[in-house]
Amino acid sequence: MTDAPRPEGAKAPKGPGLPLPVTEGEVEFERTIPAPADRLGARSRDRIRALDVLFEADAQRRDVLDVLRDRLRITAAQTPLPVRSRDLVELYAPYATDIDEDLETHSRDWPLHRMPAVDRAILRLGSAEVLYGEESTGRGAIIGEYTKIAEVLSTDDSPRFVNGLLQRLLDIRGLGS
Repeated sequence: MTDAPRPEGAKAPKGPGLPLPVTEGEVEFERTIPAPADRLGARSRDRIRALDVLFEADAQRRDVLDVLRDRLRITAAQTPLPVRSRDLVELYAPYATDIDEDLETHSRDWPLHRMPAVDRAILRLGSAEVLYGEESTGRGAIIGEYTKIAEVLSTDDSPRFVNGLLQRLLDIRGLGS
């Protein structure tokens, strides 16, 4: 089968959601899909930047404060690490062992090493913030933000898992609402 030349001005047949050339230099789009980043506020984006540090430290098996120092000197992102992100990593660091122990103990049927790495980072930072952070009145909102982050960054089952485990840690400590 040979492709017959199209008459001038005729549109190319549409494919499954792909941009197709109309004429040389022009592209027709069937639809556009907004990026999910519009669903996250500035505080959530700061949390995600802190999660990046925890994730990198976990992947490289390095101390989280060493990775933080590297990120403060040289950042892989286009913008410097926000102060709030740094503060969250510094909040997590002294409690890292206790947090991992709590997560390991209270995550039913999911040892820490078997969790997806993104979920581990989310749970670690979320635990630090709700258990050791200064915003004691907003713990439910903080858990909600980490749940939303899990929805954007991880698997379909992750938001429910993150929400349930963070809430369980609060309840066990008597900090729940």
